[in-house]
Amino acid sequence: PRRRYAFLLIPRRGRGRDTEAVRPTALVVDDHPTFRRMARRLLTAAGYQVVGEAGDAAGALLAVSRSRPAFVLLDVLLPDGNGIDVADQIGGPGAPVVLLTSSRSAGELGPVLSGRAFLTKSELTVERLRGLAGDE
Repeated sequence: PRRRYAFLLIPRRGRGRDTEAVRPTALVVDDHPTFRRMARRLLTAAGYQVVGEAGDAAGALLAVSRSRPAFVLLDVLLPDGNGIDVADQIGGPGAPVVLLTSSRSAGELGPVLSGRAFLTKSELTVERLRGLAGDE
């Protein structure tokens, strides 16, 4: 079943009838700055507010604790660890939705991805990213 995200309209302060869409927040974690820029553009086009970026596992953990995003786009292979361990560390009640990514295929990464949301970087599109943070 496809999940849909409904935008919530709230009044802007001091503006009467003006409204502003509340967008789900997202964090991009990847050691390649070029990919982070591309992912930021895709997430923004898909309706997310990108609240931060990190280039390694340590930075990802810090950014998640500071920004508390609803969604994390997380590279599997990071210079100081791996995205699977990061996903395990940020899991739990109230945890963000995590989508693991890699330039390698799921078959190359093996059973460690079992039961986890995963897309190769070449499969990332606006359509696939829409609504992944869940119905809020």
